[in-house]
Amino acid sequence: MGPGNGNTLDAVEALKALANPARLQIMNWLRDPHGEFSQWEPIADRDEVGVCVSHLQAKSGLAQSTVSSYMATLERAGLVRSTRIGKWIHYKRDEDMMAQLADVLRGTQ
Repeated sequence: MGPGNGNTLDAVEALKALANPARLQIMNWLRDPHGEFSQWEPIADRDEVGVCVSHLQAKSGLAQSTVSSYMATLERAGLVRSTRIGKWIHYKRDEDMMAQLADVLRGTQ
């Protein structure tokens, strides 16, 4: 398995990214963006682009810089994709990469 380049999962990097409790929690929240973030009005289509970083920050209670750093780590590991809408960055789980990681953990890849 090569390094994560948008097409290939690097399982070690993905597992390192998920080893942080806050990042793991964020990934769980992103599984159900409509349910987990229903108290915030979406800035853009959550099905298409995911959740605004400001909503991740509000839900987590973490500093914006911490959330941005955590999301950058998850993105480098290939587990989320980012989309800029105006001045807002939105994050969405990369379900294909999550499935690849699950396959690796099951020993089927």
